[in-house]
Amino acid sequence: MNDGRVIEIETGKLAKQADGSVVVKMGNTMLLAAVTCAKEAKEDVDFMPLQVDYKEKFAAAGRFPGGFNKREGRPTDAEILVARLIDRALRPLFPDDFHAEVYVTVNLISADKNTMPDALAGLAASAALAVSDIPFGGPISEVRVARVDGQLMINPTFSELERADIDIMVGATLDNIMMVEGEMKEVSEADMLAAIKFAHEEIKKHCRVQMELTEAVGKTVKRTYCHEENDEELRQAVRNFCYDRCYAIAKAGTSKHERTDAFDALKEEFMQTIPEEERESKEMMVSRYYHQVEKDAMRNMILDEGIRLDGRTTTQIRPIWCEVDYLPGAHGSAIFTRGETQSLSTVTLGTKLDMKEMDEVLVQGTEPFVLHYNFPPFSTGEAKAQRGIGRREIGHGNLAFRALKYVVPTGEENPYAVRVVSDILESNGSSSMATVCAGTLALMDAGVQIKKPVSGIAMGLISDSANGRLAILSDILGDEDHLGDMDFKVAGTADGITATQMDIKVDGLSYEVLERALEQAKQGRLHIMGEMLKCISAPRPEFKPHVPRLVQLTIPGEFIGAVIGTGGKVIQEIQKVTGTTITITENPDGTGAVDVFGESKEAIDAAVNWVKGIATVPEVGQTYKGKVVSIVEFGAFVEILPGKEGLLHVSEIGWNRVEKVEDVLKIGDEIEVKLLEIDPKTGKMRLSHKALMEKPEGYVEPERKPRHEGGAGRRPMRKDGDRKPHGRGPKGEKNNERNQD
Repeated sequence: MNDGRVIEIETGKLAKQADGSVVVKMGNTMLLAAVTCAKEAKEDVDFMPLQVDYKEKFAAAGRFPGGFNKREGRPTDAEILVARLIDRALRPLFPDDFHAEVYVTVNLISADKNTMPDALAGLAASAALAVSDIPFGGPISEVRVARVDGQLMINPTFSELERADIDIMVGATLDNIMMVEGEMKEVSEADMLAAIKFAHEEIKKHCRVQMELTEAVGKTVKRTYCHEENDEELRQAVRNFCYDRCYAIAKAGTSKHERTDAFDALKEEFMQTIPEEERESKEMMVSRYYHQVEKDAMRNMILDEGIRLDGRTTTQIRPIWCEVDYLPGAHGSAIFTRGETQSLSTVTLGTKLDMKEMDEVLVQGTEPFVLHYNFPPFSTGEAKAQRGIGRREIGHGNLAFRALKYVVPTGEENPYAVRVVSDILESNGSSSMATVCAGTLALMDAGVQIKKPVSGIAMGLISDSANGRLAILSDILGDEDHLGDMDFKVAGTADGITATQMDIKVDGLSYEVLERALEQAKQGRLHIMGEMLKCISAPRPEFKPHVPRLVQLTIPGEFIGAVIGTGGKVIQEIQKVTGTTITITENPDGTGAVDVFGESKEAIDAAVNWVKGIATVPEVGQTYKGKVVSIVEFGAFVEILPGKEGLLHVSEIGWNRVEKVEDVLKIGDEIEVKLLEIDPKTGKMRLSHKALMEKPEGYVEPERKPRHEGGAGRRPMRKDGDRKPHGRGPKGEKNNERNQD
């Protein structure tokens, strides 16, 4: 690398029974990648069955996994996201007619705590394919490019990335960009394009090294295969019968389900032209040929006439309608509908206890803002059960999270934990960008003071390399994504891009085309934002009445333990009595940050005052409203602050003589007292109620009795006026003699 760091690729030492395996090293970071491939494709498979897995071993960083079993479990969201990055760059490069199962496994086996291993995972996977005999149109590599302090750099460290305003992963072959994904802090289209170009120059070096490696291990000739049965006569029959009718259906401008039903009916009509005894054996071939005819008809219609499946022009955005405050019980909610894509998003505000805890191999801590994306089958009209969250949901949710992350305030600006949930209720293209829009509206509805509103759009591309024709499509449909050459999602504010994701499915896409797509995306994004702001133009100035309030205060560090109490006893009592939730964290300067979270102002005030009382240092001369907690013969103990008691001596209760403390005070009574003295050695406090009362006119100090009748820390008087020594009898006399010595 240009900065002097070295990346090494080693093969032939580990995992030799795999079809291909390598170890990629950079410093102390090591990734083991292994690929295996089935010899033959399974029956009735007409797609590329690729499975990519990425796993970070806790031992790589000298750590134990969490949980009861202390072993690695199912993939984390972070691992799934890295696997998706690898998959998206590799998948388009396998031959179209290659359908054998391929498994790519990348493991982090040694880690450097400041090196980000995900940037090396794509290189490791590609290098393993390069040293195998598996047919593959690579090599590829992936790098992270960041702009740190105004300078672009490749594969930054964790600490460097904290200062970056561009953070994107780029995957590419020697000649073409294949994949881009990342987040930015309101960056211009030109700056993003410059970062992609910068990354590609580094990737070219990685690809050339892999080509040399393939030559060195003798794997330039890949395995032969035959995974498709073809019938050219049948292919032509399908085209002759279906093309014009497909074109007409595509041009009709019908809804998604009407169009799908019409296409299915046409295919079935052709199947009826095949002799009944041959239909079953030829059904797969017909499906494959018909899909190509459908794709060609749609693409030619757009290229020749500039008309799309729903009748729009290439730059036109589907109709948009929005609504906020739809769910009265949520802290914030919004509906965003664009054409046949709809997101219902909610916002929930919580305490630090609700923040997402991250315990990954190299990343630990908490995340105050999270976004979750759900994609139920009914959103596309599918009749099937909804199972767990899949990789698609995690990937789409992460993209929307990165788009909104920059504008959601955290820390002192917003002490709340913030959770956005997007439930996709309808889907026909770019539900992740609908999530960005709905999430923005819901945050503003909740009263979260986001920096700026964010909108998102998905762009598509239809190209004909043979004739040099192309069409860039704004706000693509699901079919346009599936049948097109590019899926390019861009989200941002009015002032710049905050997140992007791009998958390119064709070779030779120029930077000029990308520049055009970015400019067209900007215009579409601003149009969408204009429609959103008609619904709500700025965050609500206040939270809704039913949103729990959160008050923050800072206490001296030496009182953190006192507020928590032994085994959490004190803080648990405060929470139980007041009905609040309290969290305490230590600030870098050693002070304690206390968050009090409650349903009512009264409850919060009570908890805050309780905490303040514990963390307040009593001051001599100050007046306190205390509570009598116990009564003794010589006075009463009064709690002037939570956990802080002092002695109100019988002589300090009032100006009049008090014979019996119980005659004037009872346990539980509230009384104002003045703090007269704090013993510097013991910390004991001496209180007075008398000092707050006006001295009666003509008051005469009562004569002191010869024998003192009690008092804290005072010894009885002897008849001769001297103090008796502590203890009684001979022992006491002995002690007195020792004291005199």
